[in-house]
Amino acid sequence: MVDDAQFVMRFNEPNLASGMSGTRTDMIMMAASSKILYRRLIQPSFFDNAALKAAKVLMLAYHPNIIRKYHPKPNIFQRLQGRRADWTMQAIDLMGRAGKEIRIMPPQSYLDGCAELGIVGGQMRKLFPSTGFLGIRYVLANFPASEWDVALCGFSWEGWKRHDWVNERVWVENKIANDRVSLLV
Repeated sequence: MVDDAQFVMRFNEPNLASGMSGTRTDMIMMAASSKILYRRLIQPSFFDNAALKAAKVLMLAYHPNIIRKYHPKPNIFQRLQGRRADWTMQAIDLMGRAGKEIRIMPPQSYLDGCAELGIVGGQMRKLFPSTGFLGIRYVLANFPASEWDVALCGFSWEGWKRHDWVNERVWVENKIANDRVSLLV
């Protein structure tokens, strides 16, 4: 089913090894704000990921202005070890050399996503929409319901503790109830 889709978006570092998720990948939505991306970028094997190789477009979920304004900053000891809050330029450089088209979500998409989840004010420095949530919002905004059936496969609502998993799940369940999204089992 996945390989027969007209468009397939995956998130971060998808694992295609199980054979249950197909191999087609048109776009990968990735966070450029975490130590996890840094670890990926310094591992040559990361570029051997089948989904990454297949992807035509790399979409960075967090704009550098958003990272600078809302995301946690490494402390002095973490900075001495080479950690940063923002890996956008490194991702652009390495992924660009790998032949990927690079896109960065506009800051307003992030702010609108926060508002849609009810993340406001001071909460915006403590809770963050996940790349999956931002990717689903992107697809729903850019692929009209009259022309596209949007289906989720393997989305688990788990990962970084600072994501608002409960409200993201409620948001997706609402989209399912309103026939805007379906789940592939």
